[in-house]
Order: sequence, then C-alpha cells, then structure tokens
Amino acid sequence: MKNILEAPFLIEMVRTASNMYAHGWDERNGGNISLLLEEQDAAEYLTGRPVLRAIPTGFSAPELTGKYFLVTGTGKYFKNVEHDPEANLGIVRLTDGGQTAQLLWGYSDGGQFTSEFPAHMMSHVARLKVDPANRVVMHCHPGNLLAMTYVHDLDEKAFTRTLWQMCTECIVVFPDGVNVLPWMLCGTNEIGEATAGKMATARLVVWSQHGIYGAGKDLDETFGLIETAEKAAEIYMKIAHLPRVNTITDAQLHLLEGRFNVKAREGYLQ
Repeated sequence: MKNILEAPFLIEMVRTASNMYAHGWDERNGGNISLLLEEQDAAEYLTGRPVLRAIPTGFSAPELTGKYFLVTGTGKYFKNVEHDPEANLGIVRLTDGGQTAQLLWGYSDGGQFTSEFPAHMMSHVARLKVDPANRVVMHCHPGNLLAMTYVHDLDEKAFTRTLWQMCTECIVVFPDGVNVLPWMLCGTNEIGEATAGKMATARLVVWSQHGIYGAGKDLDETFGLIETAEKAAEIYMKIAHLPRVNTITDAQLHLLEGRFNVKAREGYLQ
C-alpha cells in the first residue's frame, strides 16, 4: 500500500487549504473542501485499509454510495492542515445510501468531517448530474463577496451582471453566472438542499452575509473560479459609491463570448 501522505491528491489538498488561508478566505476554522477521489487513485492508497470508524451523515445520497471523499475536518484551522494533515483531513467512503461515512484515514484526533458535509455531498450530487467531471466542492468566506451581499441587490441576474462588468475575464471564467441564497442557518440539511438546487444551474453559489460555494473539476479550477469572482467583487466594493463613467457593455460581453467560445447564461445579456 502506498504512503498516503505522498498521494498527489493529498498534497494538492494541503497546498490549496494553505493558499485559501493565505488569501484570508478561511479565518479561524471557517471554510471547508471536499474532493471526490478517482476510484483508481483511491484504490492505490486505500485498498486494504480497515474502517477506523463509522460516522452517521444525517442525510441520504444514494448516488454517492461507494464513493470516496477527501474532506476537511470540523473545527479545523486551514493554517494547520500543512503541519498535521492526518488530524485536519479525512478520507471517507459513503455507504448505506450515503447515510454512513466509513472513515478510512485521517481525523486522527477523534474529529470528523466538516459540519457542512451535507451541503457538500448534496452539491456533489447536483454537479455530477450536470458535469461528471466536477469533483470538487469548496466553501470559504471571501471578504469582498461577503461585503457585496450587504450593499447589492441579491437578484441573481443583477449580481452576476455586476461581476461580469468588473473584470473582462469574468464572463469567460464563469459564463454560467452566480446564484445567490438569502441568509440561512448553516450546517443544516435545509441549506444543503437549497445550495444543491442552485448548483444545478451554476458552479458558484453565494451565501448572503456568509460566503460562497464553488464547484469544479479539480482544486485549481475551483479555487480560480472563486478567486476571479472575489477579484470582481473587490473592484465593485472600491467603486460602488462612485459615479460609474465607464463599464463593460453587453455588446462587449458578446464579443468575449465569441472570442473565447463561451455562452453567457440565457437571458442575462441584452
């Protein structure tokens, strides 16, 4: 059995968690990441490992039965992941229709997966139906996107168009736009179900006055997706109180569609 600490997926998870903390997106124990492992990768590092513990998940996700996930732990500080991956991360296999998570590695201090685990798993189910290549769900608290939810209309079309107008690259990076939820109690199945519903039409879901959820094919893509939206929100927060003399027009956004072979969300551009 290979040394799991040398697994490329674990190394990348550690690097991503550290980078998210360095960006200021994951203060204290804020934020969480889940990565659906490729079956071949999982087999190379997990075959023969005993089940350390069985953890009830509190929800049902039959579509994920037998799937392996690398997940950040509850109450864990992202700044500590690189120093002790085995205490701050865990690998689980879902069984019993998703109602049980078998711990195969990690959470060595007796912990368990993030309290947002239901929202992550439900989002995985939703994104896999849209694009089977989407294997990452990432939640964090980028300051400018969070601030934007206090001062901007939360209508999804309006929110998306504002972000598209802030940076030329935005419509190229997230042509599917940004979906928005009103404030909801976190760590519940209810917010998980609501987030999954929004994930059916976009890879970014803003939690008002809280943070954002992103989904993508790998850790780099998902990080970059959030990073781009956060940069746009930063620009908006710098200019929101000023008269806007110039902007990126819908005609120019259509030019970007053609140049980069993307299609803006239906009905969002004139």
